[in-house]
Amino acid sequence: MGSVTTKMHNKGLEYIDIDTQHCQARIFKQGAQIDYFKPKGQPPLLWCSRDNDYQIGSAIRGGIPICWPWFGMHTNSDWPQHGFARTQMWQLQEVNMNETEVKLLFTLTLDDNTQKYWPYRTQLSAEFRLSDSLSLSLINTNLDDKSITFSQALHSYFPIGDIHQFSATGFGQAKFIEFNQDPIKQVQDSLVINQETDKVFTQLSPVQLLHTQKGIIQVSRQNSQSAILWNPWIEKSTRLSRFRNDDYLSMVCLEAANVLDDSVTLAPNETHRLTTQIRWQDA
Repeated sequence: MGSVTTKMHNKGLEYIDIDTQHCQARIFKQGAQIDYFKPKGQPPLLWCSRDNDYQIGSAIRGGIPICWPWFGMHTNSDWPQHGFARTQMWQLQEVNMNETEVKLLFTLTLDDNTQKYWPYRTQLSAEFRLSDSLSLSLINTNLDDKSITFSQALHSYFPIGDIHQFSATGFGQAKFIEFNQDPIKQVQDSLVINQETDKVFTQLSPVQLLHTQKGIIQVSRQNSQSAILWNPWIEKSTRLSRFRNDDYLSMVCLEAANVLDDSVTLAPNETHRLTTQIRWQDA
């Protein structure tokens, strides 16, 4: 059926190598971050920077970083952007493989190092289901005696070939905010990118299509009414870490999220599961 093995990157980070009859993948224990996924006989479905240093404590640019328990900048500017989960070491708890898929479950232990950022008892897990498609679920359970509220995102980077040949569909009737402007209704179903783009969509339908040079990528979400479409374009690319000046030409992010009015509030003992599924449409 295949193999799931633990390996060490030559730069120092431990990862899980997956090779089955359906796909090849790599998931780092730091951040429970998948940075490579390739269905057999298909092109890779994730984009990853060639300038990553894969050092402990250094965020990986590309794949699917897990943004939790907040998305974007915190009101405390000294706290890490997009939360702390993406640079913490997660534990691989379960591996289950059958003829159709391999399932891996990672958990994050909240300890003294994370207490100042998140002083609540919370069980956090990341579940990967890998076949000819990639499914990632971020599972939160409130173990505290009070309600908790958080925002989160699965910050997916996609390879698109050439931004000038790219379009995306599935945005009709949604609303978006860009650069902190008031909400704007997205009338057209289809859009292109020809400038710096940082759109936070709300009231968004659960499936979008990314039309790329190598085919159509279908991106779907569950328990999410919000998503972020991002490309840094020319000027911002020169300021980003682990990002080459021309990388904006070959990638785009479409992130399953719970942000703004779609943020999650959990009562004690409640659970929330945010899921994104990614596949080549003709797979």
